[in-house]
Amino acid sequence: MYVPGMADELPTAARRITDALALSALAHPLRRRLLDLLKVHGPATVGLLAERSGEAVGSASHHLRVLAKAELIEEAPELARDRRERWWRLTAAEVRWARGDFTGDPAAAAAHEAAGSLLLERQFALLRSWAARSAGYPEPWREGCAMSAETWLRLTPGEAREFNAQLLALIDSWASRTVPADGAARESVLVVGHTVPAAP
Repeated sequence: MYVPGMADELPTAARRITDALALSALAHPLRRRLLDLLKVHGPATVGLLAERSGEAVGSASHHLRVLAKAELIEEAPELARDRRERWWRLTAAEVRWARGDFTGDPAAAAAHEAAGSLLLERQFALLRSWAARSAGYPEPWREGCAMSAETWLRLTPGEAREFNAQLLALIDSWASRTVPADGAARESVLVVGHTVPAAP
């Protein structure tokens, strides 16, 4: 359940990843989960992230250091109540990358494949989880609010890029909006989009 608070203070810009270090940092399921938790709940301490992820504090701390080295997260010292407390926040609201940025280096290309594969597995796992849990949700969520869409388009590469830009602009407009302070209960909602050449 969404609770208004620090998550409203997320950075608004998307970051395009072009270095293998950052992409390699993304190619780990716990690190992806930690980024998701920071995205949904806002800045947090290692202890909070360990509790929310069900991981040991030492493990969460190690993976946070990897994410910080890749500049995907940063410390938020102004949130600490004393010198021992360390808070972490995202450096960008979203991260994106393109295959073309990683084709010249075999190690970078392997990092691209690993990060992309993990991303797909994570998305499909969350979609399957919804299918298993949906019957327990109130009627408004089951009728039209949670959806899946699929269609076939005939596009040139330029048209595909134009479609992708329009879709990303729509997603970004919702992701960067100020959440209304209207007291309404809000869920975190995953939005997934893919456009790939394929044959039926």
